[in-house]
Amino acid sequence: MLDKVIEYINDNELIKAEDKILVALSGGPDSVCMLHILYKLKDMLNIELGAIHINHMLRGDESDKDEKYIGNLCCELGINYYVKRIDIECVANDTNVSLEVAGRNERYRAFEEIREKHGYNKIAVAHNANDQAETVLMRMMRGTGLEGLTGIKAKREDGIIRPILCLNRKEIEDYCEENKLNPRIDQSNHERIYSRNRVRLDIIPYMKEHFNEDIVETLNRMVSLLQKDNEFIEEYSKECYNKYCKVKAKQLEVSKKLFVNEMEAVVTRVIIKAFKEISNCHQNFEMKHIYEIVNLAKNSTGKKINLTNNIICKNSYGDLIFKVNEKNIIDDKISEVRINKNSILNDIVFEEYNISFQIINNKNKVEFSKNNLIKLFDYDKIEKEIIIRHRRDGDKIIPLGMKGNKKLKDIFIDMKIPREKRDEVPILCFDEKIAWVVGYKTSQESRITQDTKNILKITFDRKE
Repeated sequence: MLDKVIEYINDNELIKAEDKILVALSGGPDSVCMLHILYKLKDMLNIELGAIHINHMLRGDESDKDEKYIGNLCCELGINYYVKRIDIECVANDTNVSLEVAGRNERYRAFEEIREKHGYNKIAVAHNANDQAETVLMRMMRGTGLEGLTGIKAKREDGIIRPILCLNRKEIEDYCEENKLNPRIDQSNHERIYSRNRVRLDIIPYMKEHFNEDIVETLNRMVSLLQKDNEFIEEYSKECYNKYCKVKAKQLEVSKKLFVNEMEAVVTRVIIKAFKEISNCHQNFEMKHIYEIVNLAKNSTGKKINLTNNIICKNSYGDLIFKVNEKNIIDDKISEVRINKNSILNDIVFEEYNISFQIINNKNKVEFSKNNLIKLFDYDKIEKEIIIRHRRDGDKIIPLGMKGNKKLKDIFIDMKIPREKRDEVPILCFDEKIAWVVGYKTSQESRITQDTKNILKITFDRKE
C-alpha cells in the first residue's frame, strides 16, 4: 500500500523535500487513511504535516464527535491541527446554493486561510479512485467534452494535491482496519438524496455486477490516457494563444488567423483563455458563448455581441476584440439588496438612490403621486422579502392592465430605452416576482385592489 502511494506521488511529482503540507481531515476513512500514510512517509519524504478540520455543524452531536476524534488522532500522532466551525446551513441559505456547494466553498476558503496564516505550501485532499470513477460518470451523464472526461487531477496549480487518488475505497477501508484507526462514518453518505450517492450506491455496483467487475480501475485508466491527450492539446493551445492573442490597453485582440489556421478543438480553448484573461472569471461562460464568438468571426466588420460577465466582443476587419463593457459599470455598483418583509421601515441605499418605505393601514390616507419614482403596492402580497437588483436574461413582468407576461427586453425596446441604460434600471421584486421596473412599469399582480388592507409606499430618491 505504501509503495503504491509513494510510486503515485513520485510519478505525478506531488511532493518534494521540505514541503509543508496541510491535510484536509474530515475524520472519515479517506482522509484518515491519507493522514496516516503521509505520517508514516514524512521522514522518508522529509516533509512537515499539519491538519485542518471543518465542523460543518450539520449533524449535531455527530459533528462534535468528528471534531473530538480528529483532535485525539492528531495529538496521538503529534501533528498540529486546526479546527474551524462553520454553520453551512446558514451559509447555504444566505448564498442561495446547495449544502454541498456551500460546504465545498467554505472548506477551500478555510484551507487557504490556514495555509497563508501558518505557511503551508500545499494542501492534501483525500479524493480516491472511486471518487474519480463517480466524477467521470456524473459528467458523462450531464454531457461533457474531453476536459470533463479528464476527471480529477492529481495536482492543481494552486498547490492542491491528491496523494491517494490511486487507491480504491476497499484498499482505504482495509488500511484503516489493519491500522485500527476507527474512522468516523458519515451516515449521509448512504442517503440517496444526493446524485453522487446514487452513482456510488446504485450505478457503480450495477455496472460491476452486470458489465465489468473492475469498472473503477477501468475508468481510472481511461482518465489517465485522456489526461495525457488533453495535456498535449492544452499545451499547444497555450502556444496558439501567445501566437494569435495580444493585450492592448484595456482590450484583448484575437487575430483572424486563429480561425483560419487552427482546428476547432484549439480555437475553442484559445477563446476560453482569452475570455478568462479579459474578465478574470469564466463562471457562466458556456459553449453557446463560444459558438457565438466563432460565428462573429465569420461576420462582417463592426458586428459585436454582448457576453456574460459584462464582456463585449467585436469583429474588427476579421480580428476579434474582447473588452469590458464600461458603459454598464457604475461606481460602487451593488448587484442585489434583499430586505425582509418585516424589516422595511428603515431607509436603504441602492447605488445612486435613497429608498424609503411606508406602510399605510388606512386607504383614505393614500395620496397617489404622478412621480414615476413613487409607487404604491399591496403589502400583503409580499410573502417573505423585497429584492432590488438589475435585470437578468429572461426577466418577465405582467404590466399593469395586462393579463400576460411580457419580457423586460421587449418593454425596453418598446419604450426606446437606450441599450446602455437598460442595465442601470433598478428592478424591484416581491420575493422572486418583478413588481416594479423602477421609473417605467409596475406589475398587475402587485397592484392595489378593493381587497387591499395594507398599502406599501416605496419612494426612490436620486442622491444629489
